[in-house]
Amino acid sequence: MTDAHYTTLPTWPRAYPASGASATLKSLNEDFLVTELPLQLPSGAGEHLWLDVEKNGANTAFVAQQLAAAAGVQEWDVGYAGLKDRYAITRQWFSIYLPIGKGKGETPDLTQLQHPEFKVLSQSRHVKKLRPGDLQGNRFRIVLRDVSGDRDAIEANLRAIASQGVPNYFGAQRFGHDGGNVEQGRAMLAREIRVRNPKKKGIYLSAVRSFVFNEVLALRIRQGLWGQTLPGDVTDEAGRPTGPLWGRGRVSTTDQAQALENGVAERHAILCNGMEHAGLDQERRALVASPAELSWEWPQDQQLVLTFCLPAGNYATAVLNEILHTTEPDRHTEHEPAAAD
Repeated sequence: MTDAHYTTLPTWPRAYPASGASATLKSLNEDFLVTELPLQLPSGAGEHLWLDVEKNGANTAFVAQQLAAAAGVQEWDVGYAGLKDRYAITRQWFSIYLPIGKGKGETPDLTQLQHPEFKVLSQSRHVKKLRPGDLQGNRFRIVLRDVSGDRDAIEANLRAIASQGVPNYFGAQRFGHDGGNVEQGRAMLAREIRVRNPKKKGIYLSAVRSFVFNEVLALRIRQGLWGQTLPGDVTDEAGRPTGPLWGRGRVSTTDQAQALENGVAERHAILCNGMEHAGLDQERRALVASPAELSWEWPQDQQLVLTFCLPAGNYATAVLNEILHTTEPDRHTEHEPAAAD
């Protein structure tokens, strides 16, 4: 795929041999449990009301709207650390700017809210607003149903993942329906279309940036470089090699790693040049995602249950894709990331 068109997403390669197995994902909301791991807990005092919320079948933005209405504030007064799946049962924190006094009256007890798709488990005050990325990560419990295929091959990949991690791809949800956000982003950066809505512009830029990162990671895997550190690589604090989140300035890699990244940038010149002119700065992201506390069990013959934790910004789909092929019930609604960004 070159800069000409991005009407379909490529099939990015896996790190491990395909198990040949398949399963159904998210047959029920309770098959996908996500618990946010916060950076901190509320102190009990401050101008912001923090809410521990469990939602079932609702997306994060919808819950934020409902909480704003219930508290009598504007939507921008509600904060959260990351988006969570709609077709799941998820637990995450929200904050509401709600200073005591200043005509606000008493603090509302939002644990009394009645809604079929979410409930407020507890509330407490804190000194700051929750902002995107304010989380350590997420804990997942995933039930895979109708599993067919070689159980030994599935478990061999699970053991490899436990020791070596998985490619830290951005999930397909990042790119919109059929990858359409990448093509919209290309058209925007090529000035074929004008995008006035700041939120849409941000979504398209994010999709394009994530796409280029995935392309760099995929090329390394295709070249047999999975799990290797190349001459000139930039590593993170854990010593793992990183890939580029494109923006202004030269890539910080050198030697072989830089040549590989620049080669990808040349193939996607409209995207990369556009991101530089859009004001994004160069950043880095780990090429390897390492699920912690990974465990699995077979409660029934065709049912596999996985539990693991991932850092913020990593996708559960990156883990699932290395184990087996999954299909979800057909839903004609917009999906959200499987792990908070």
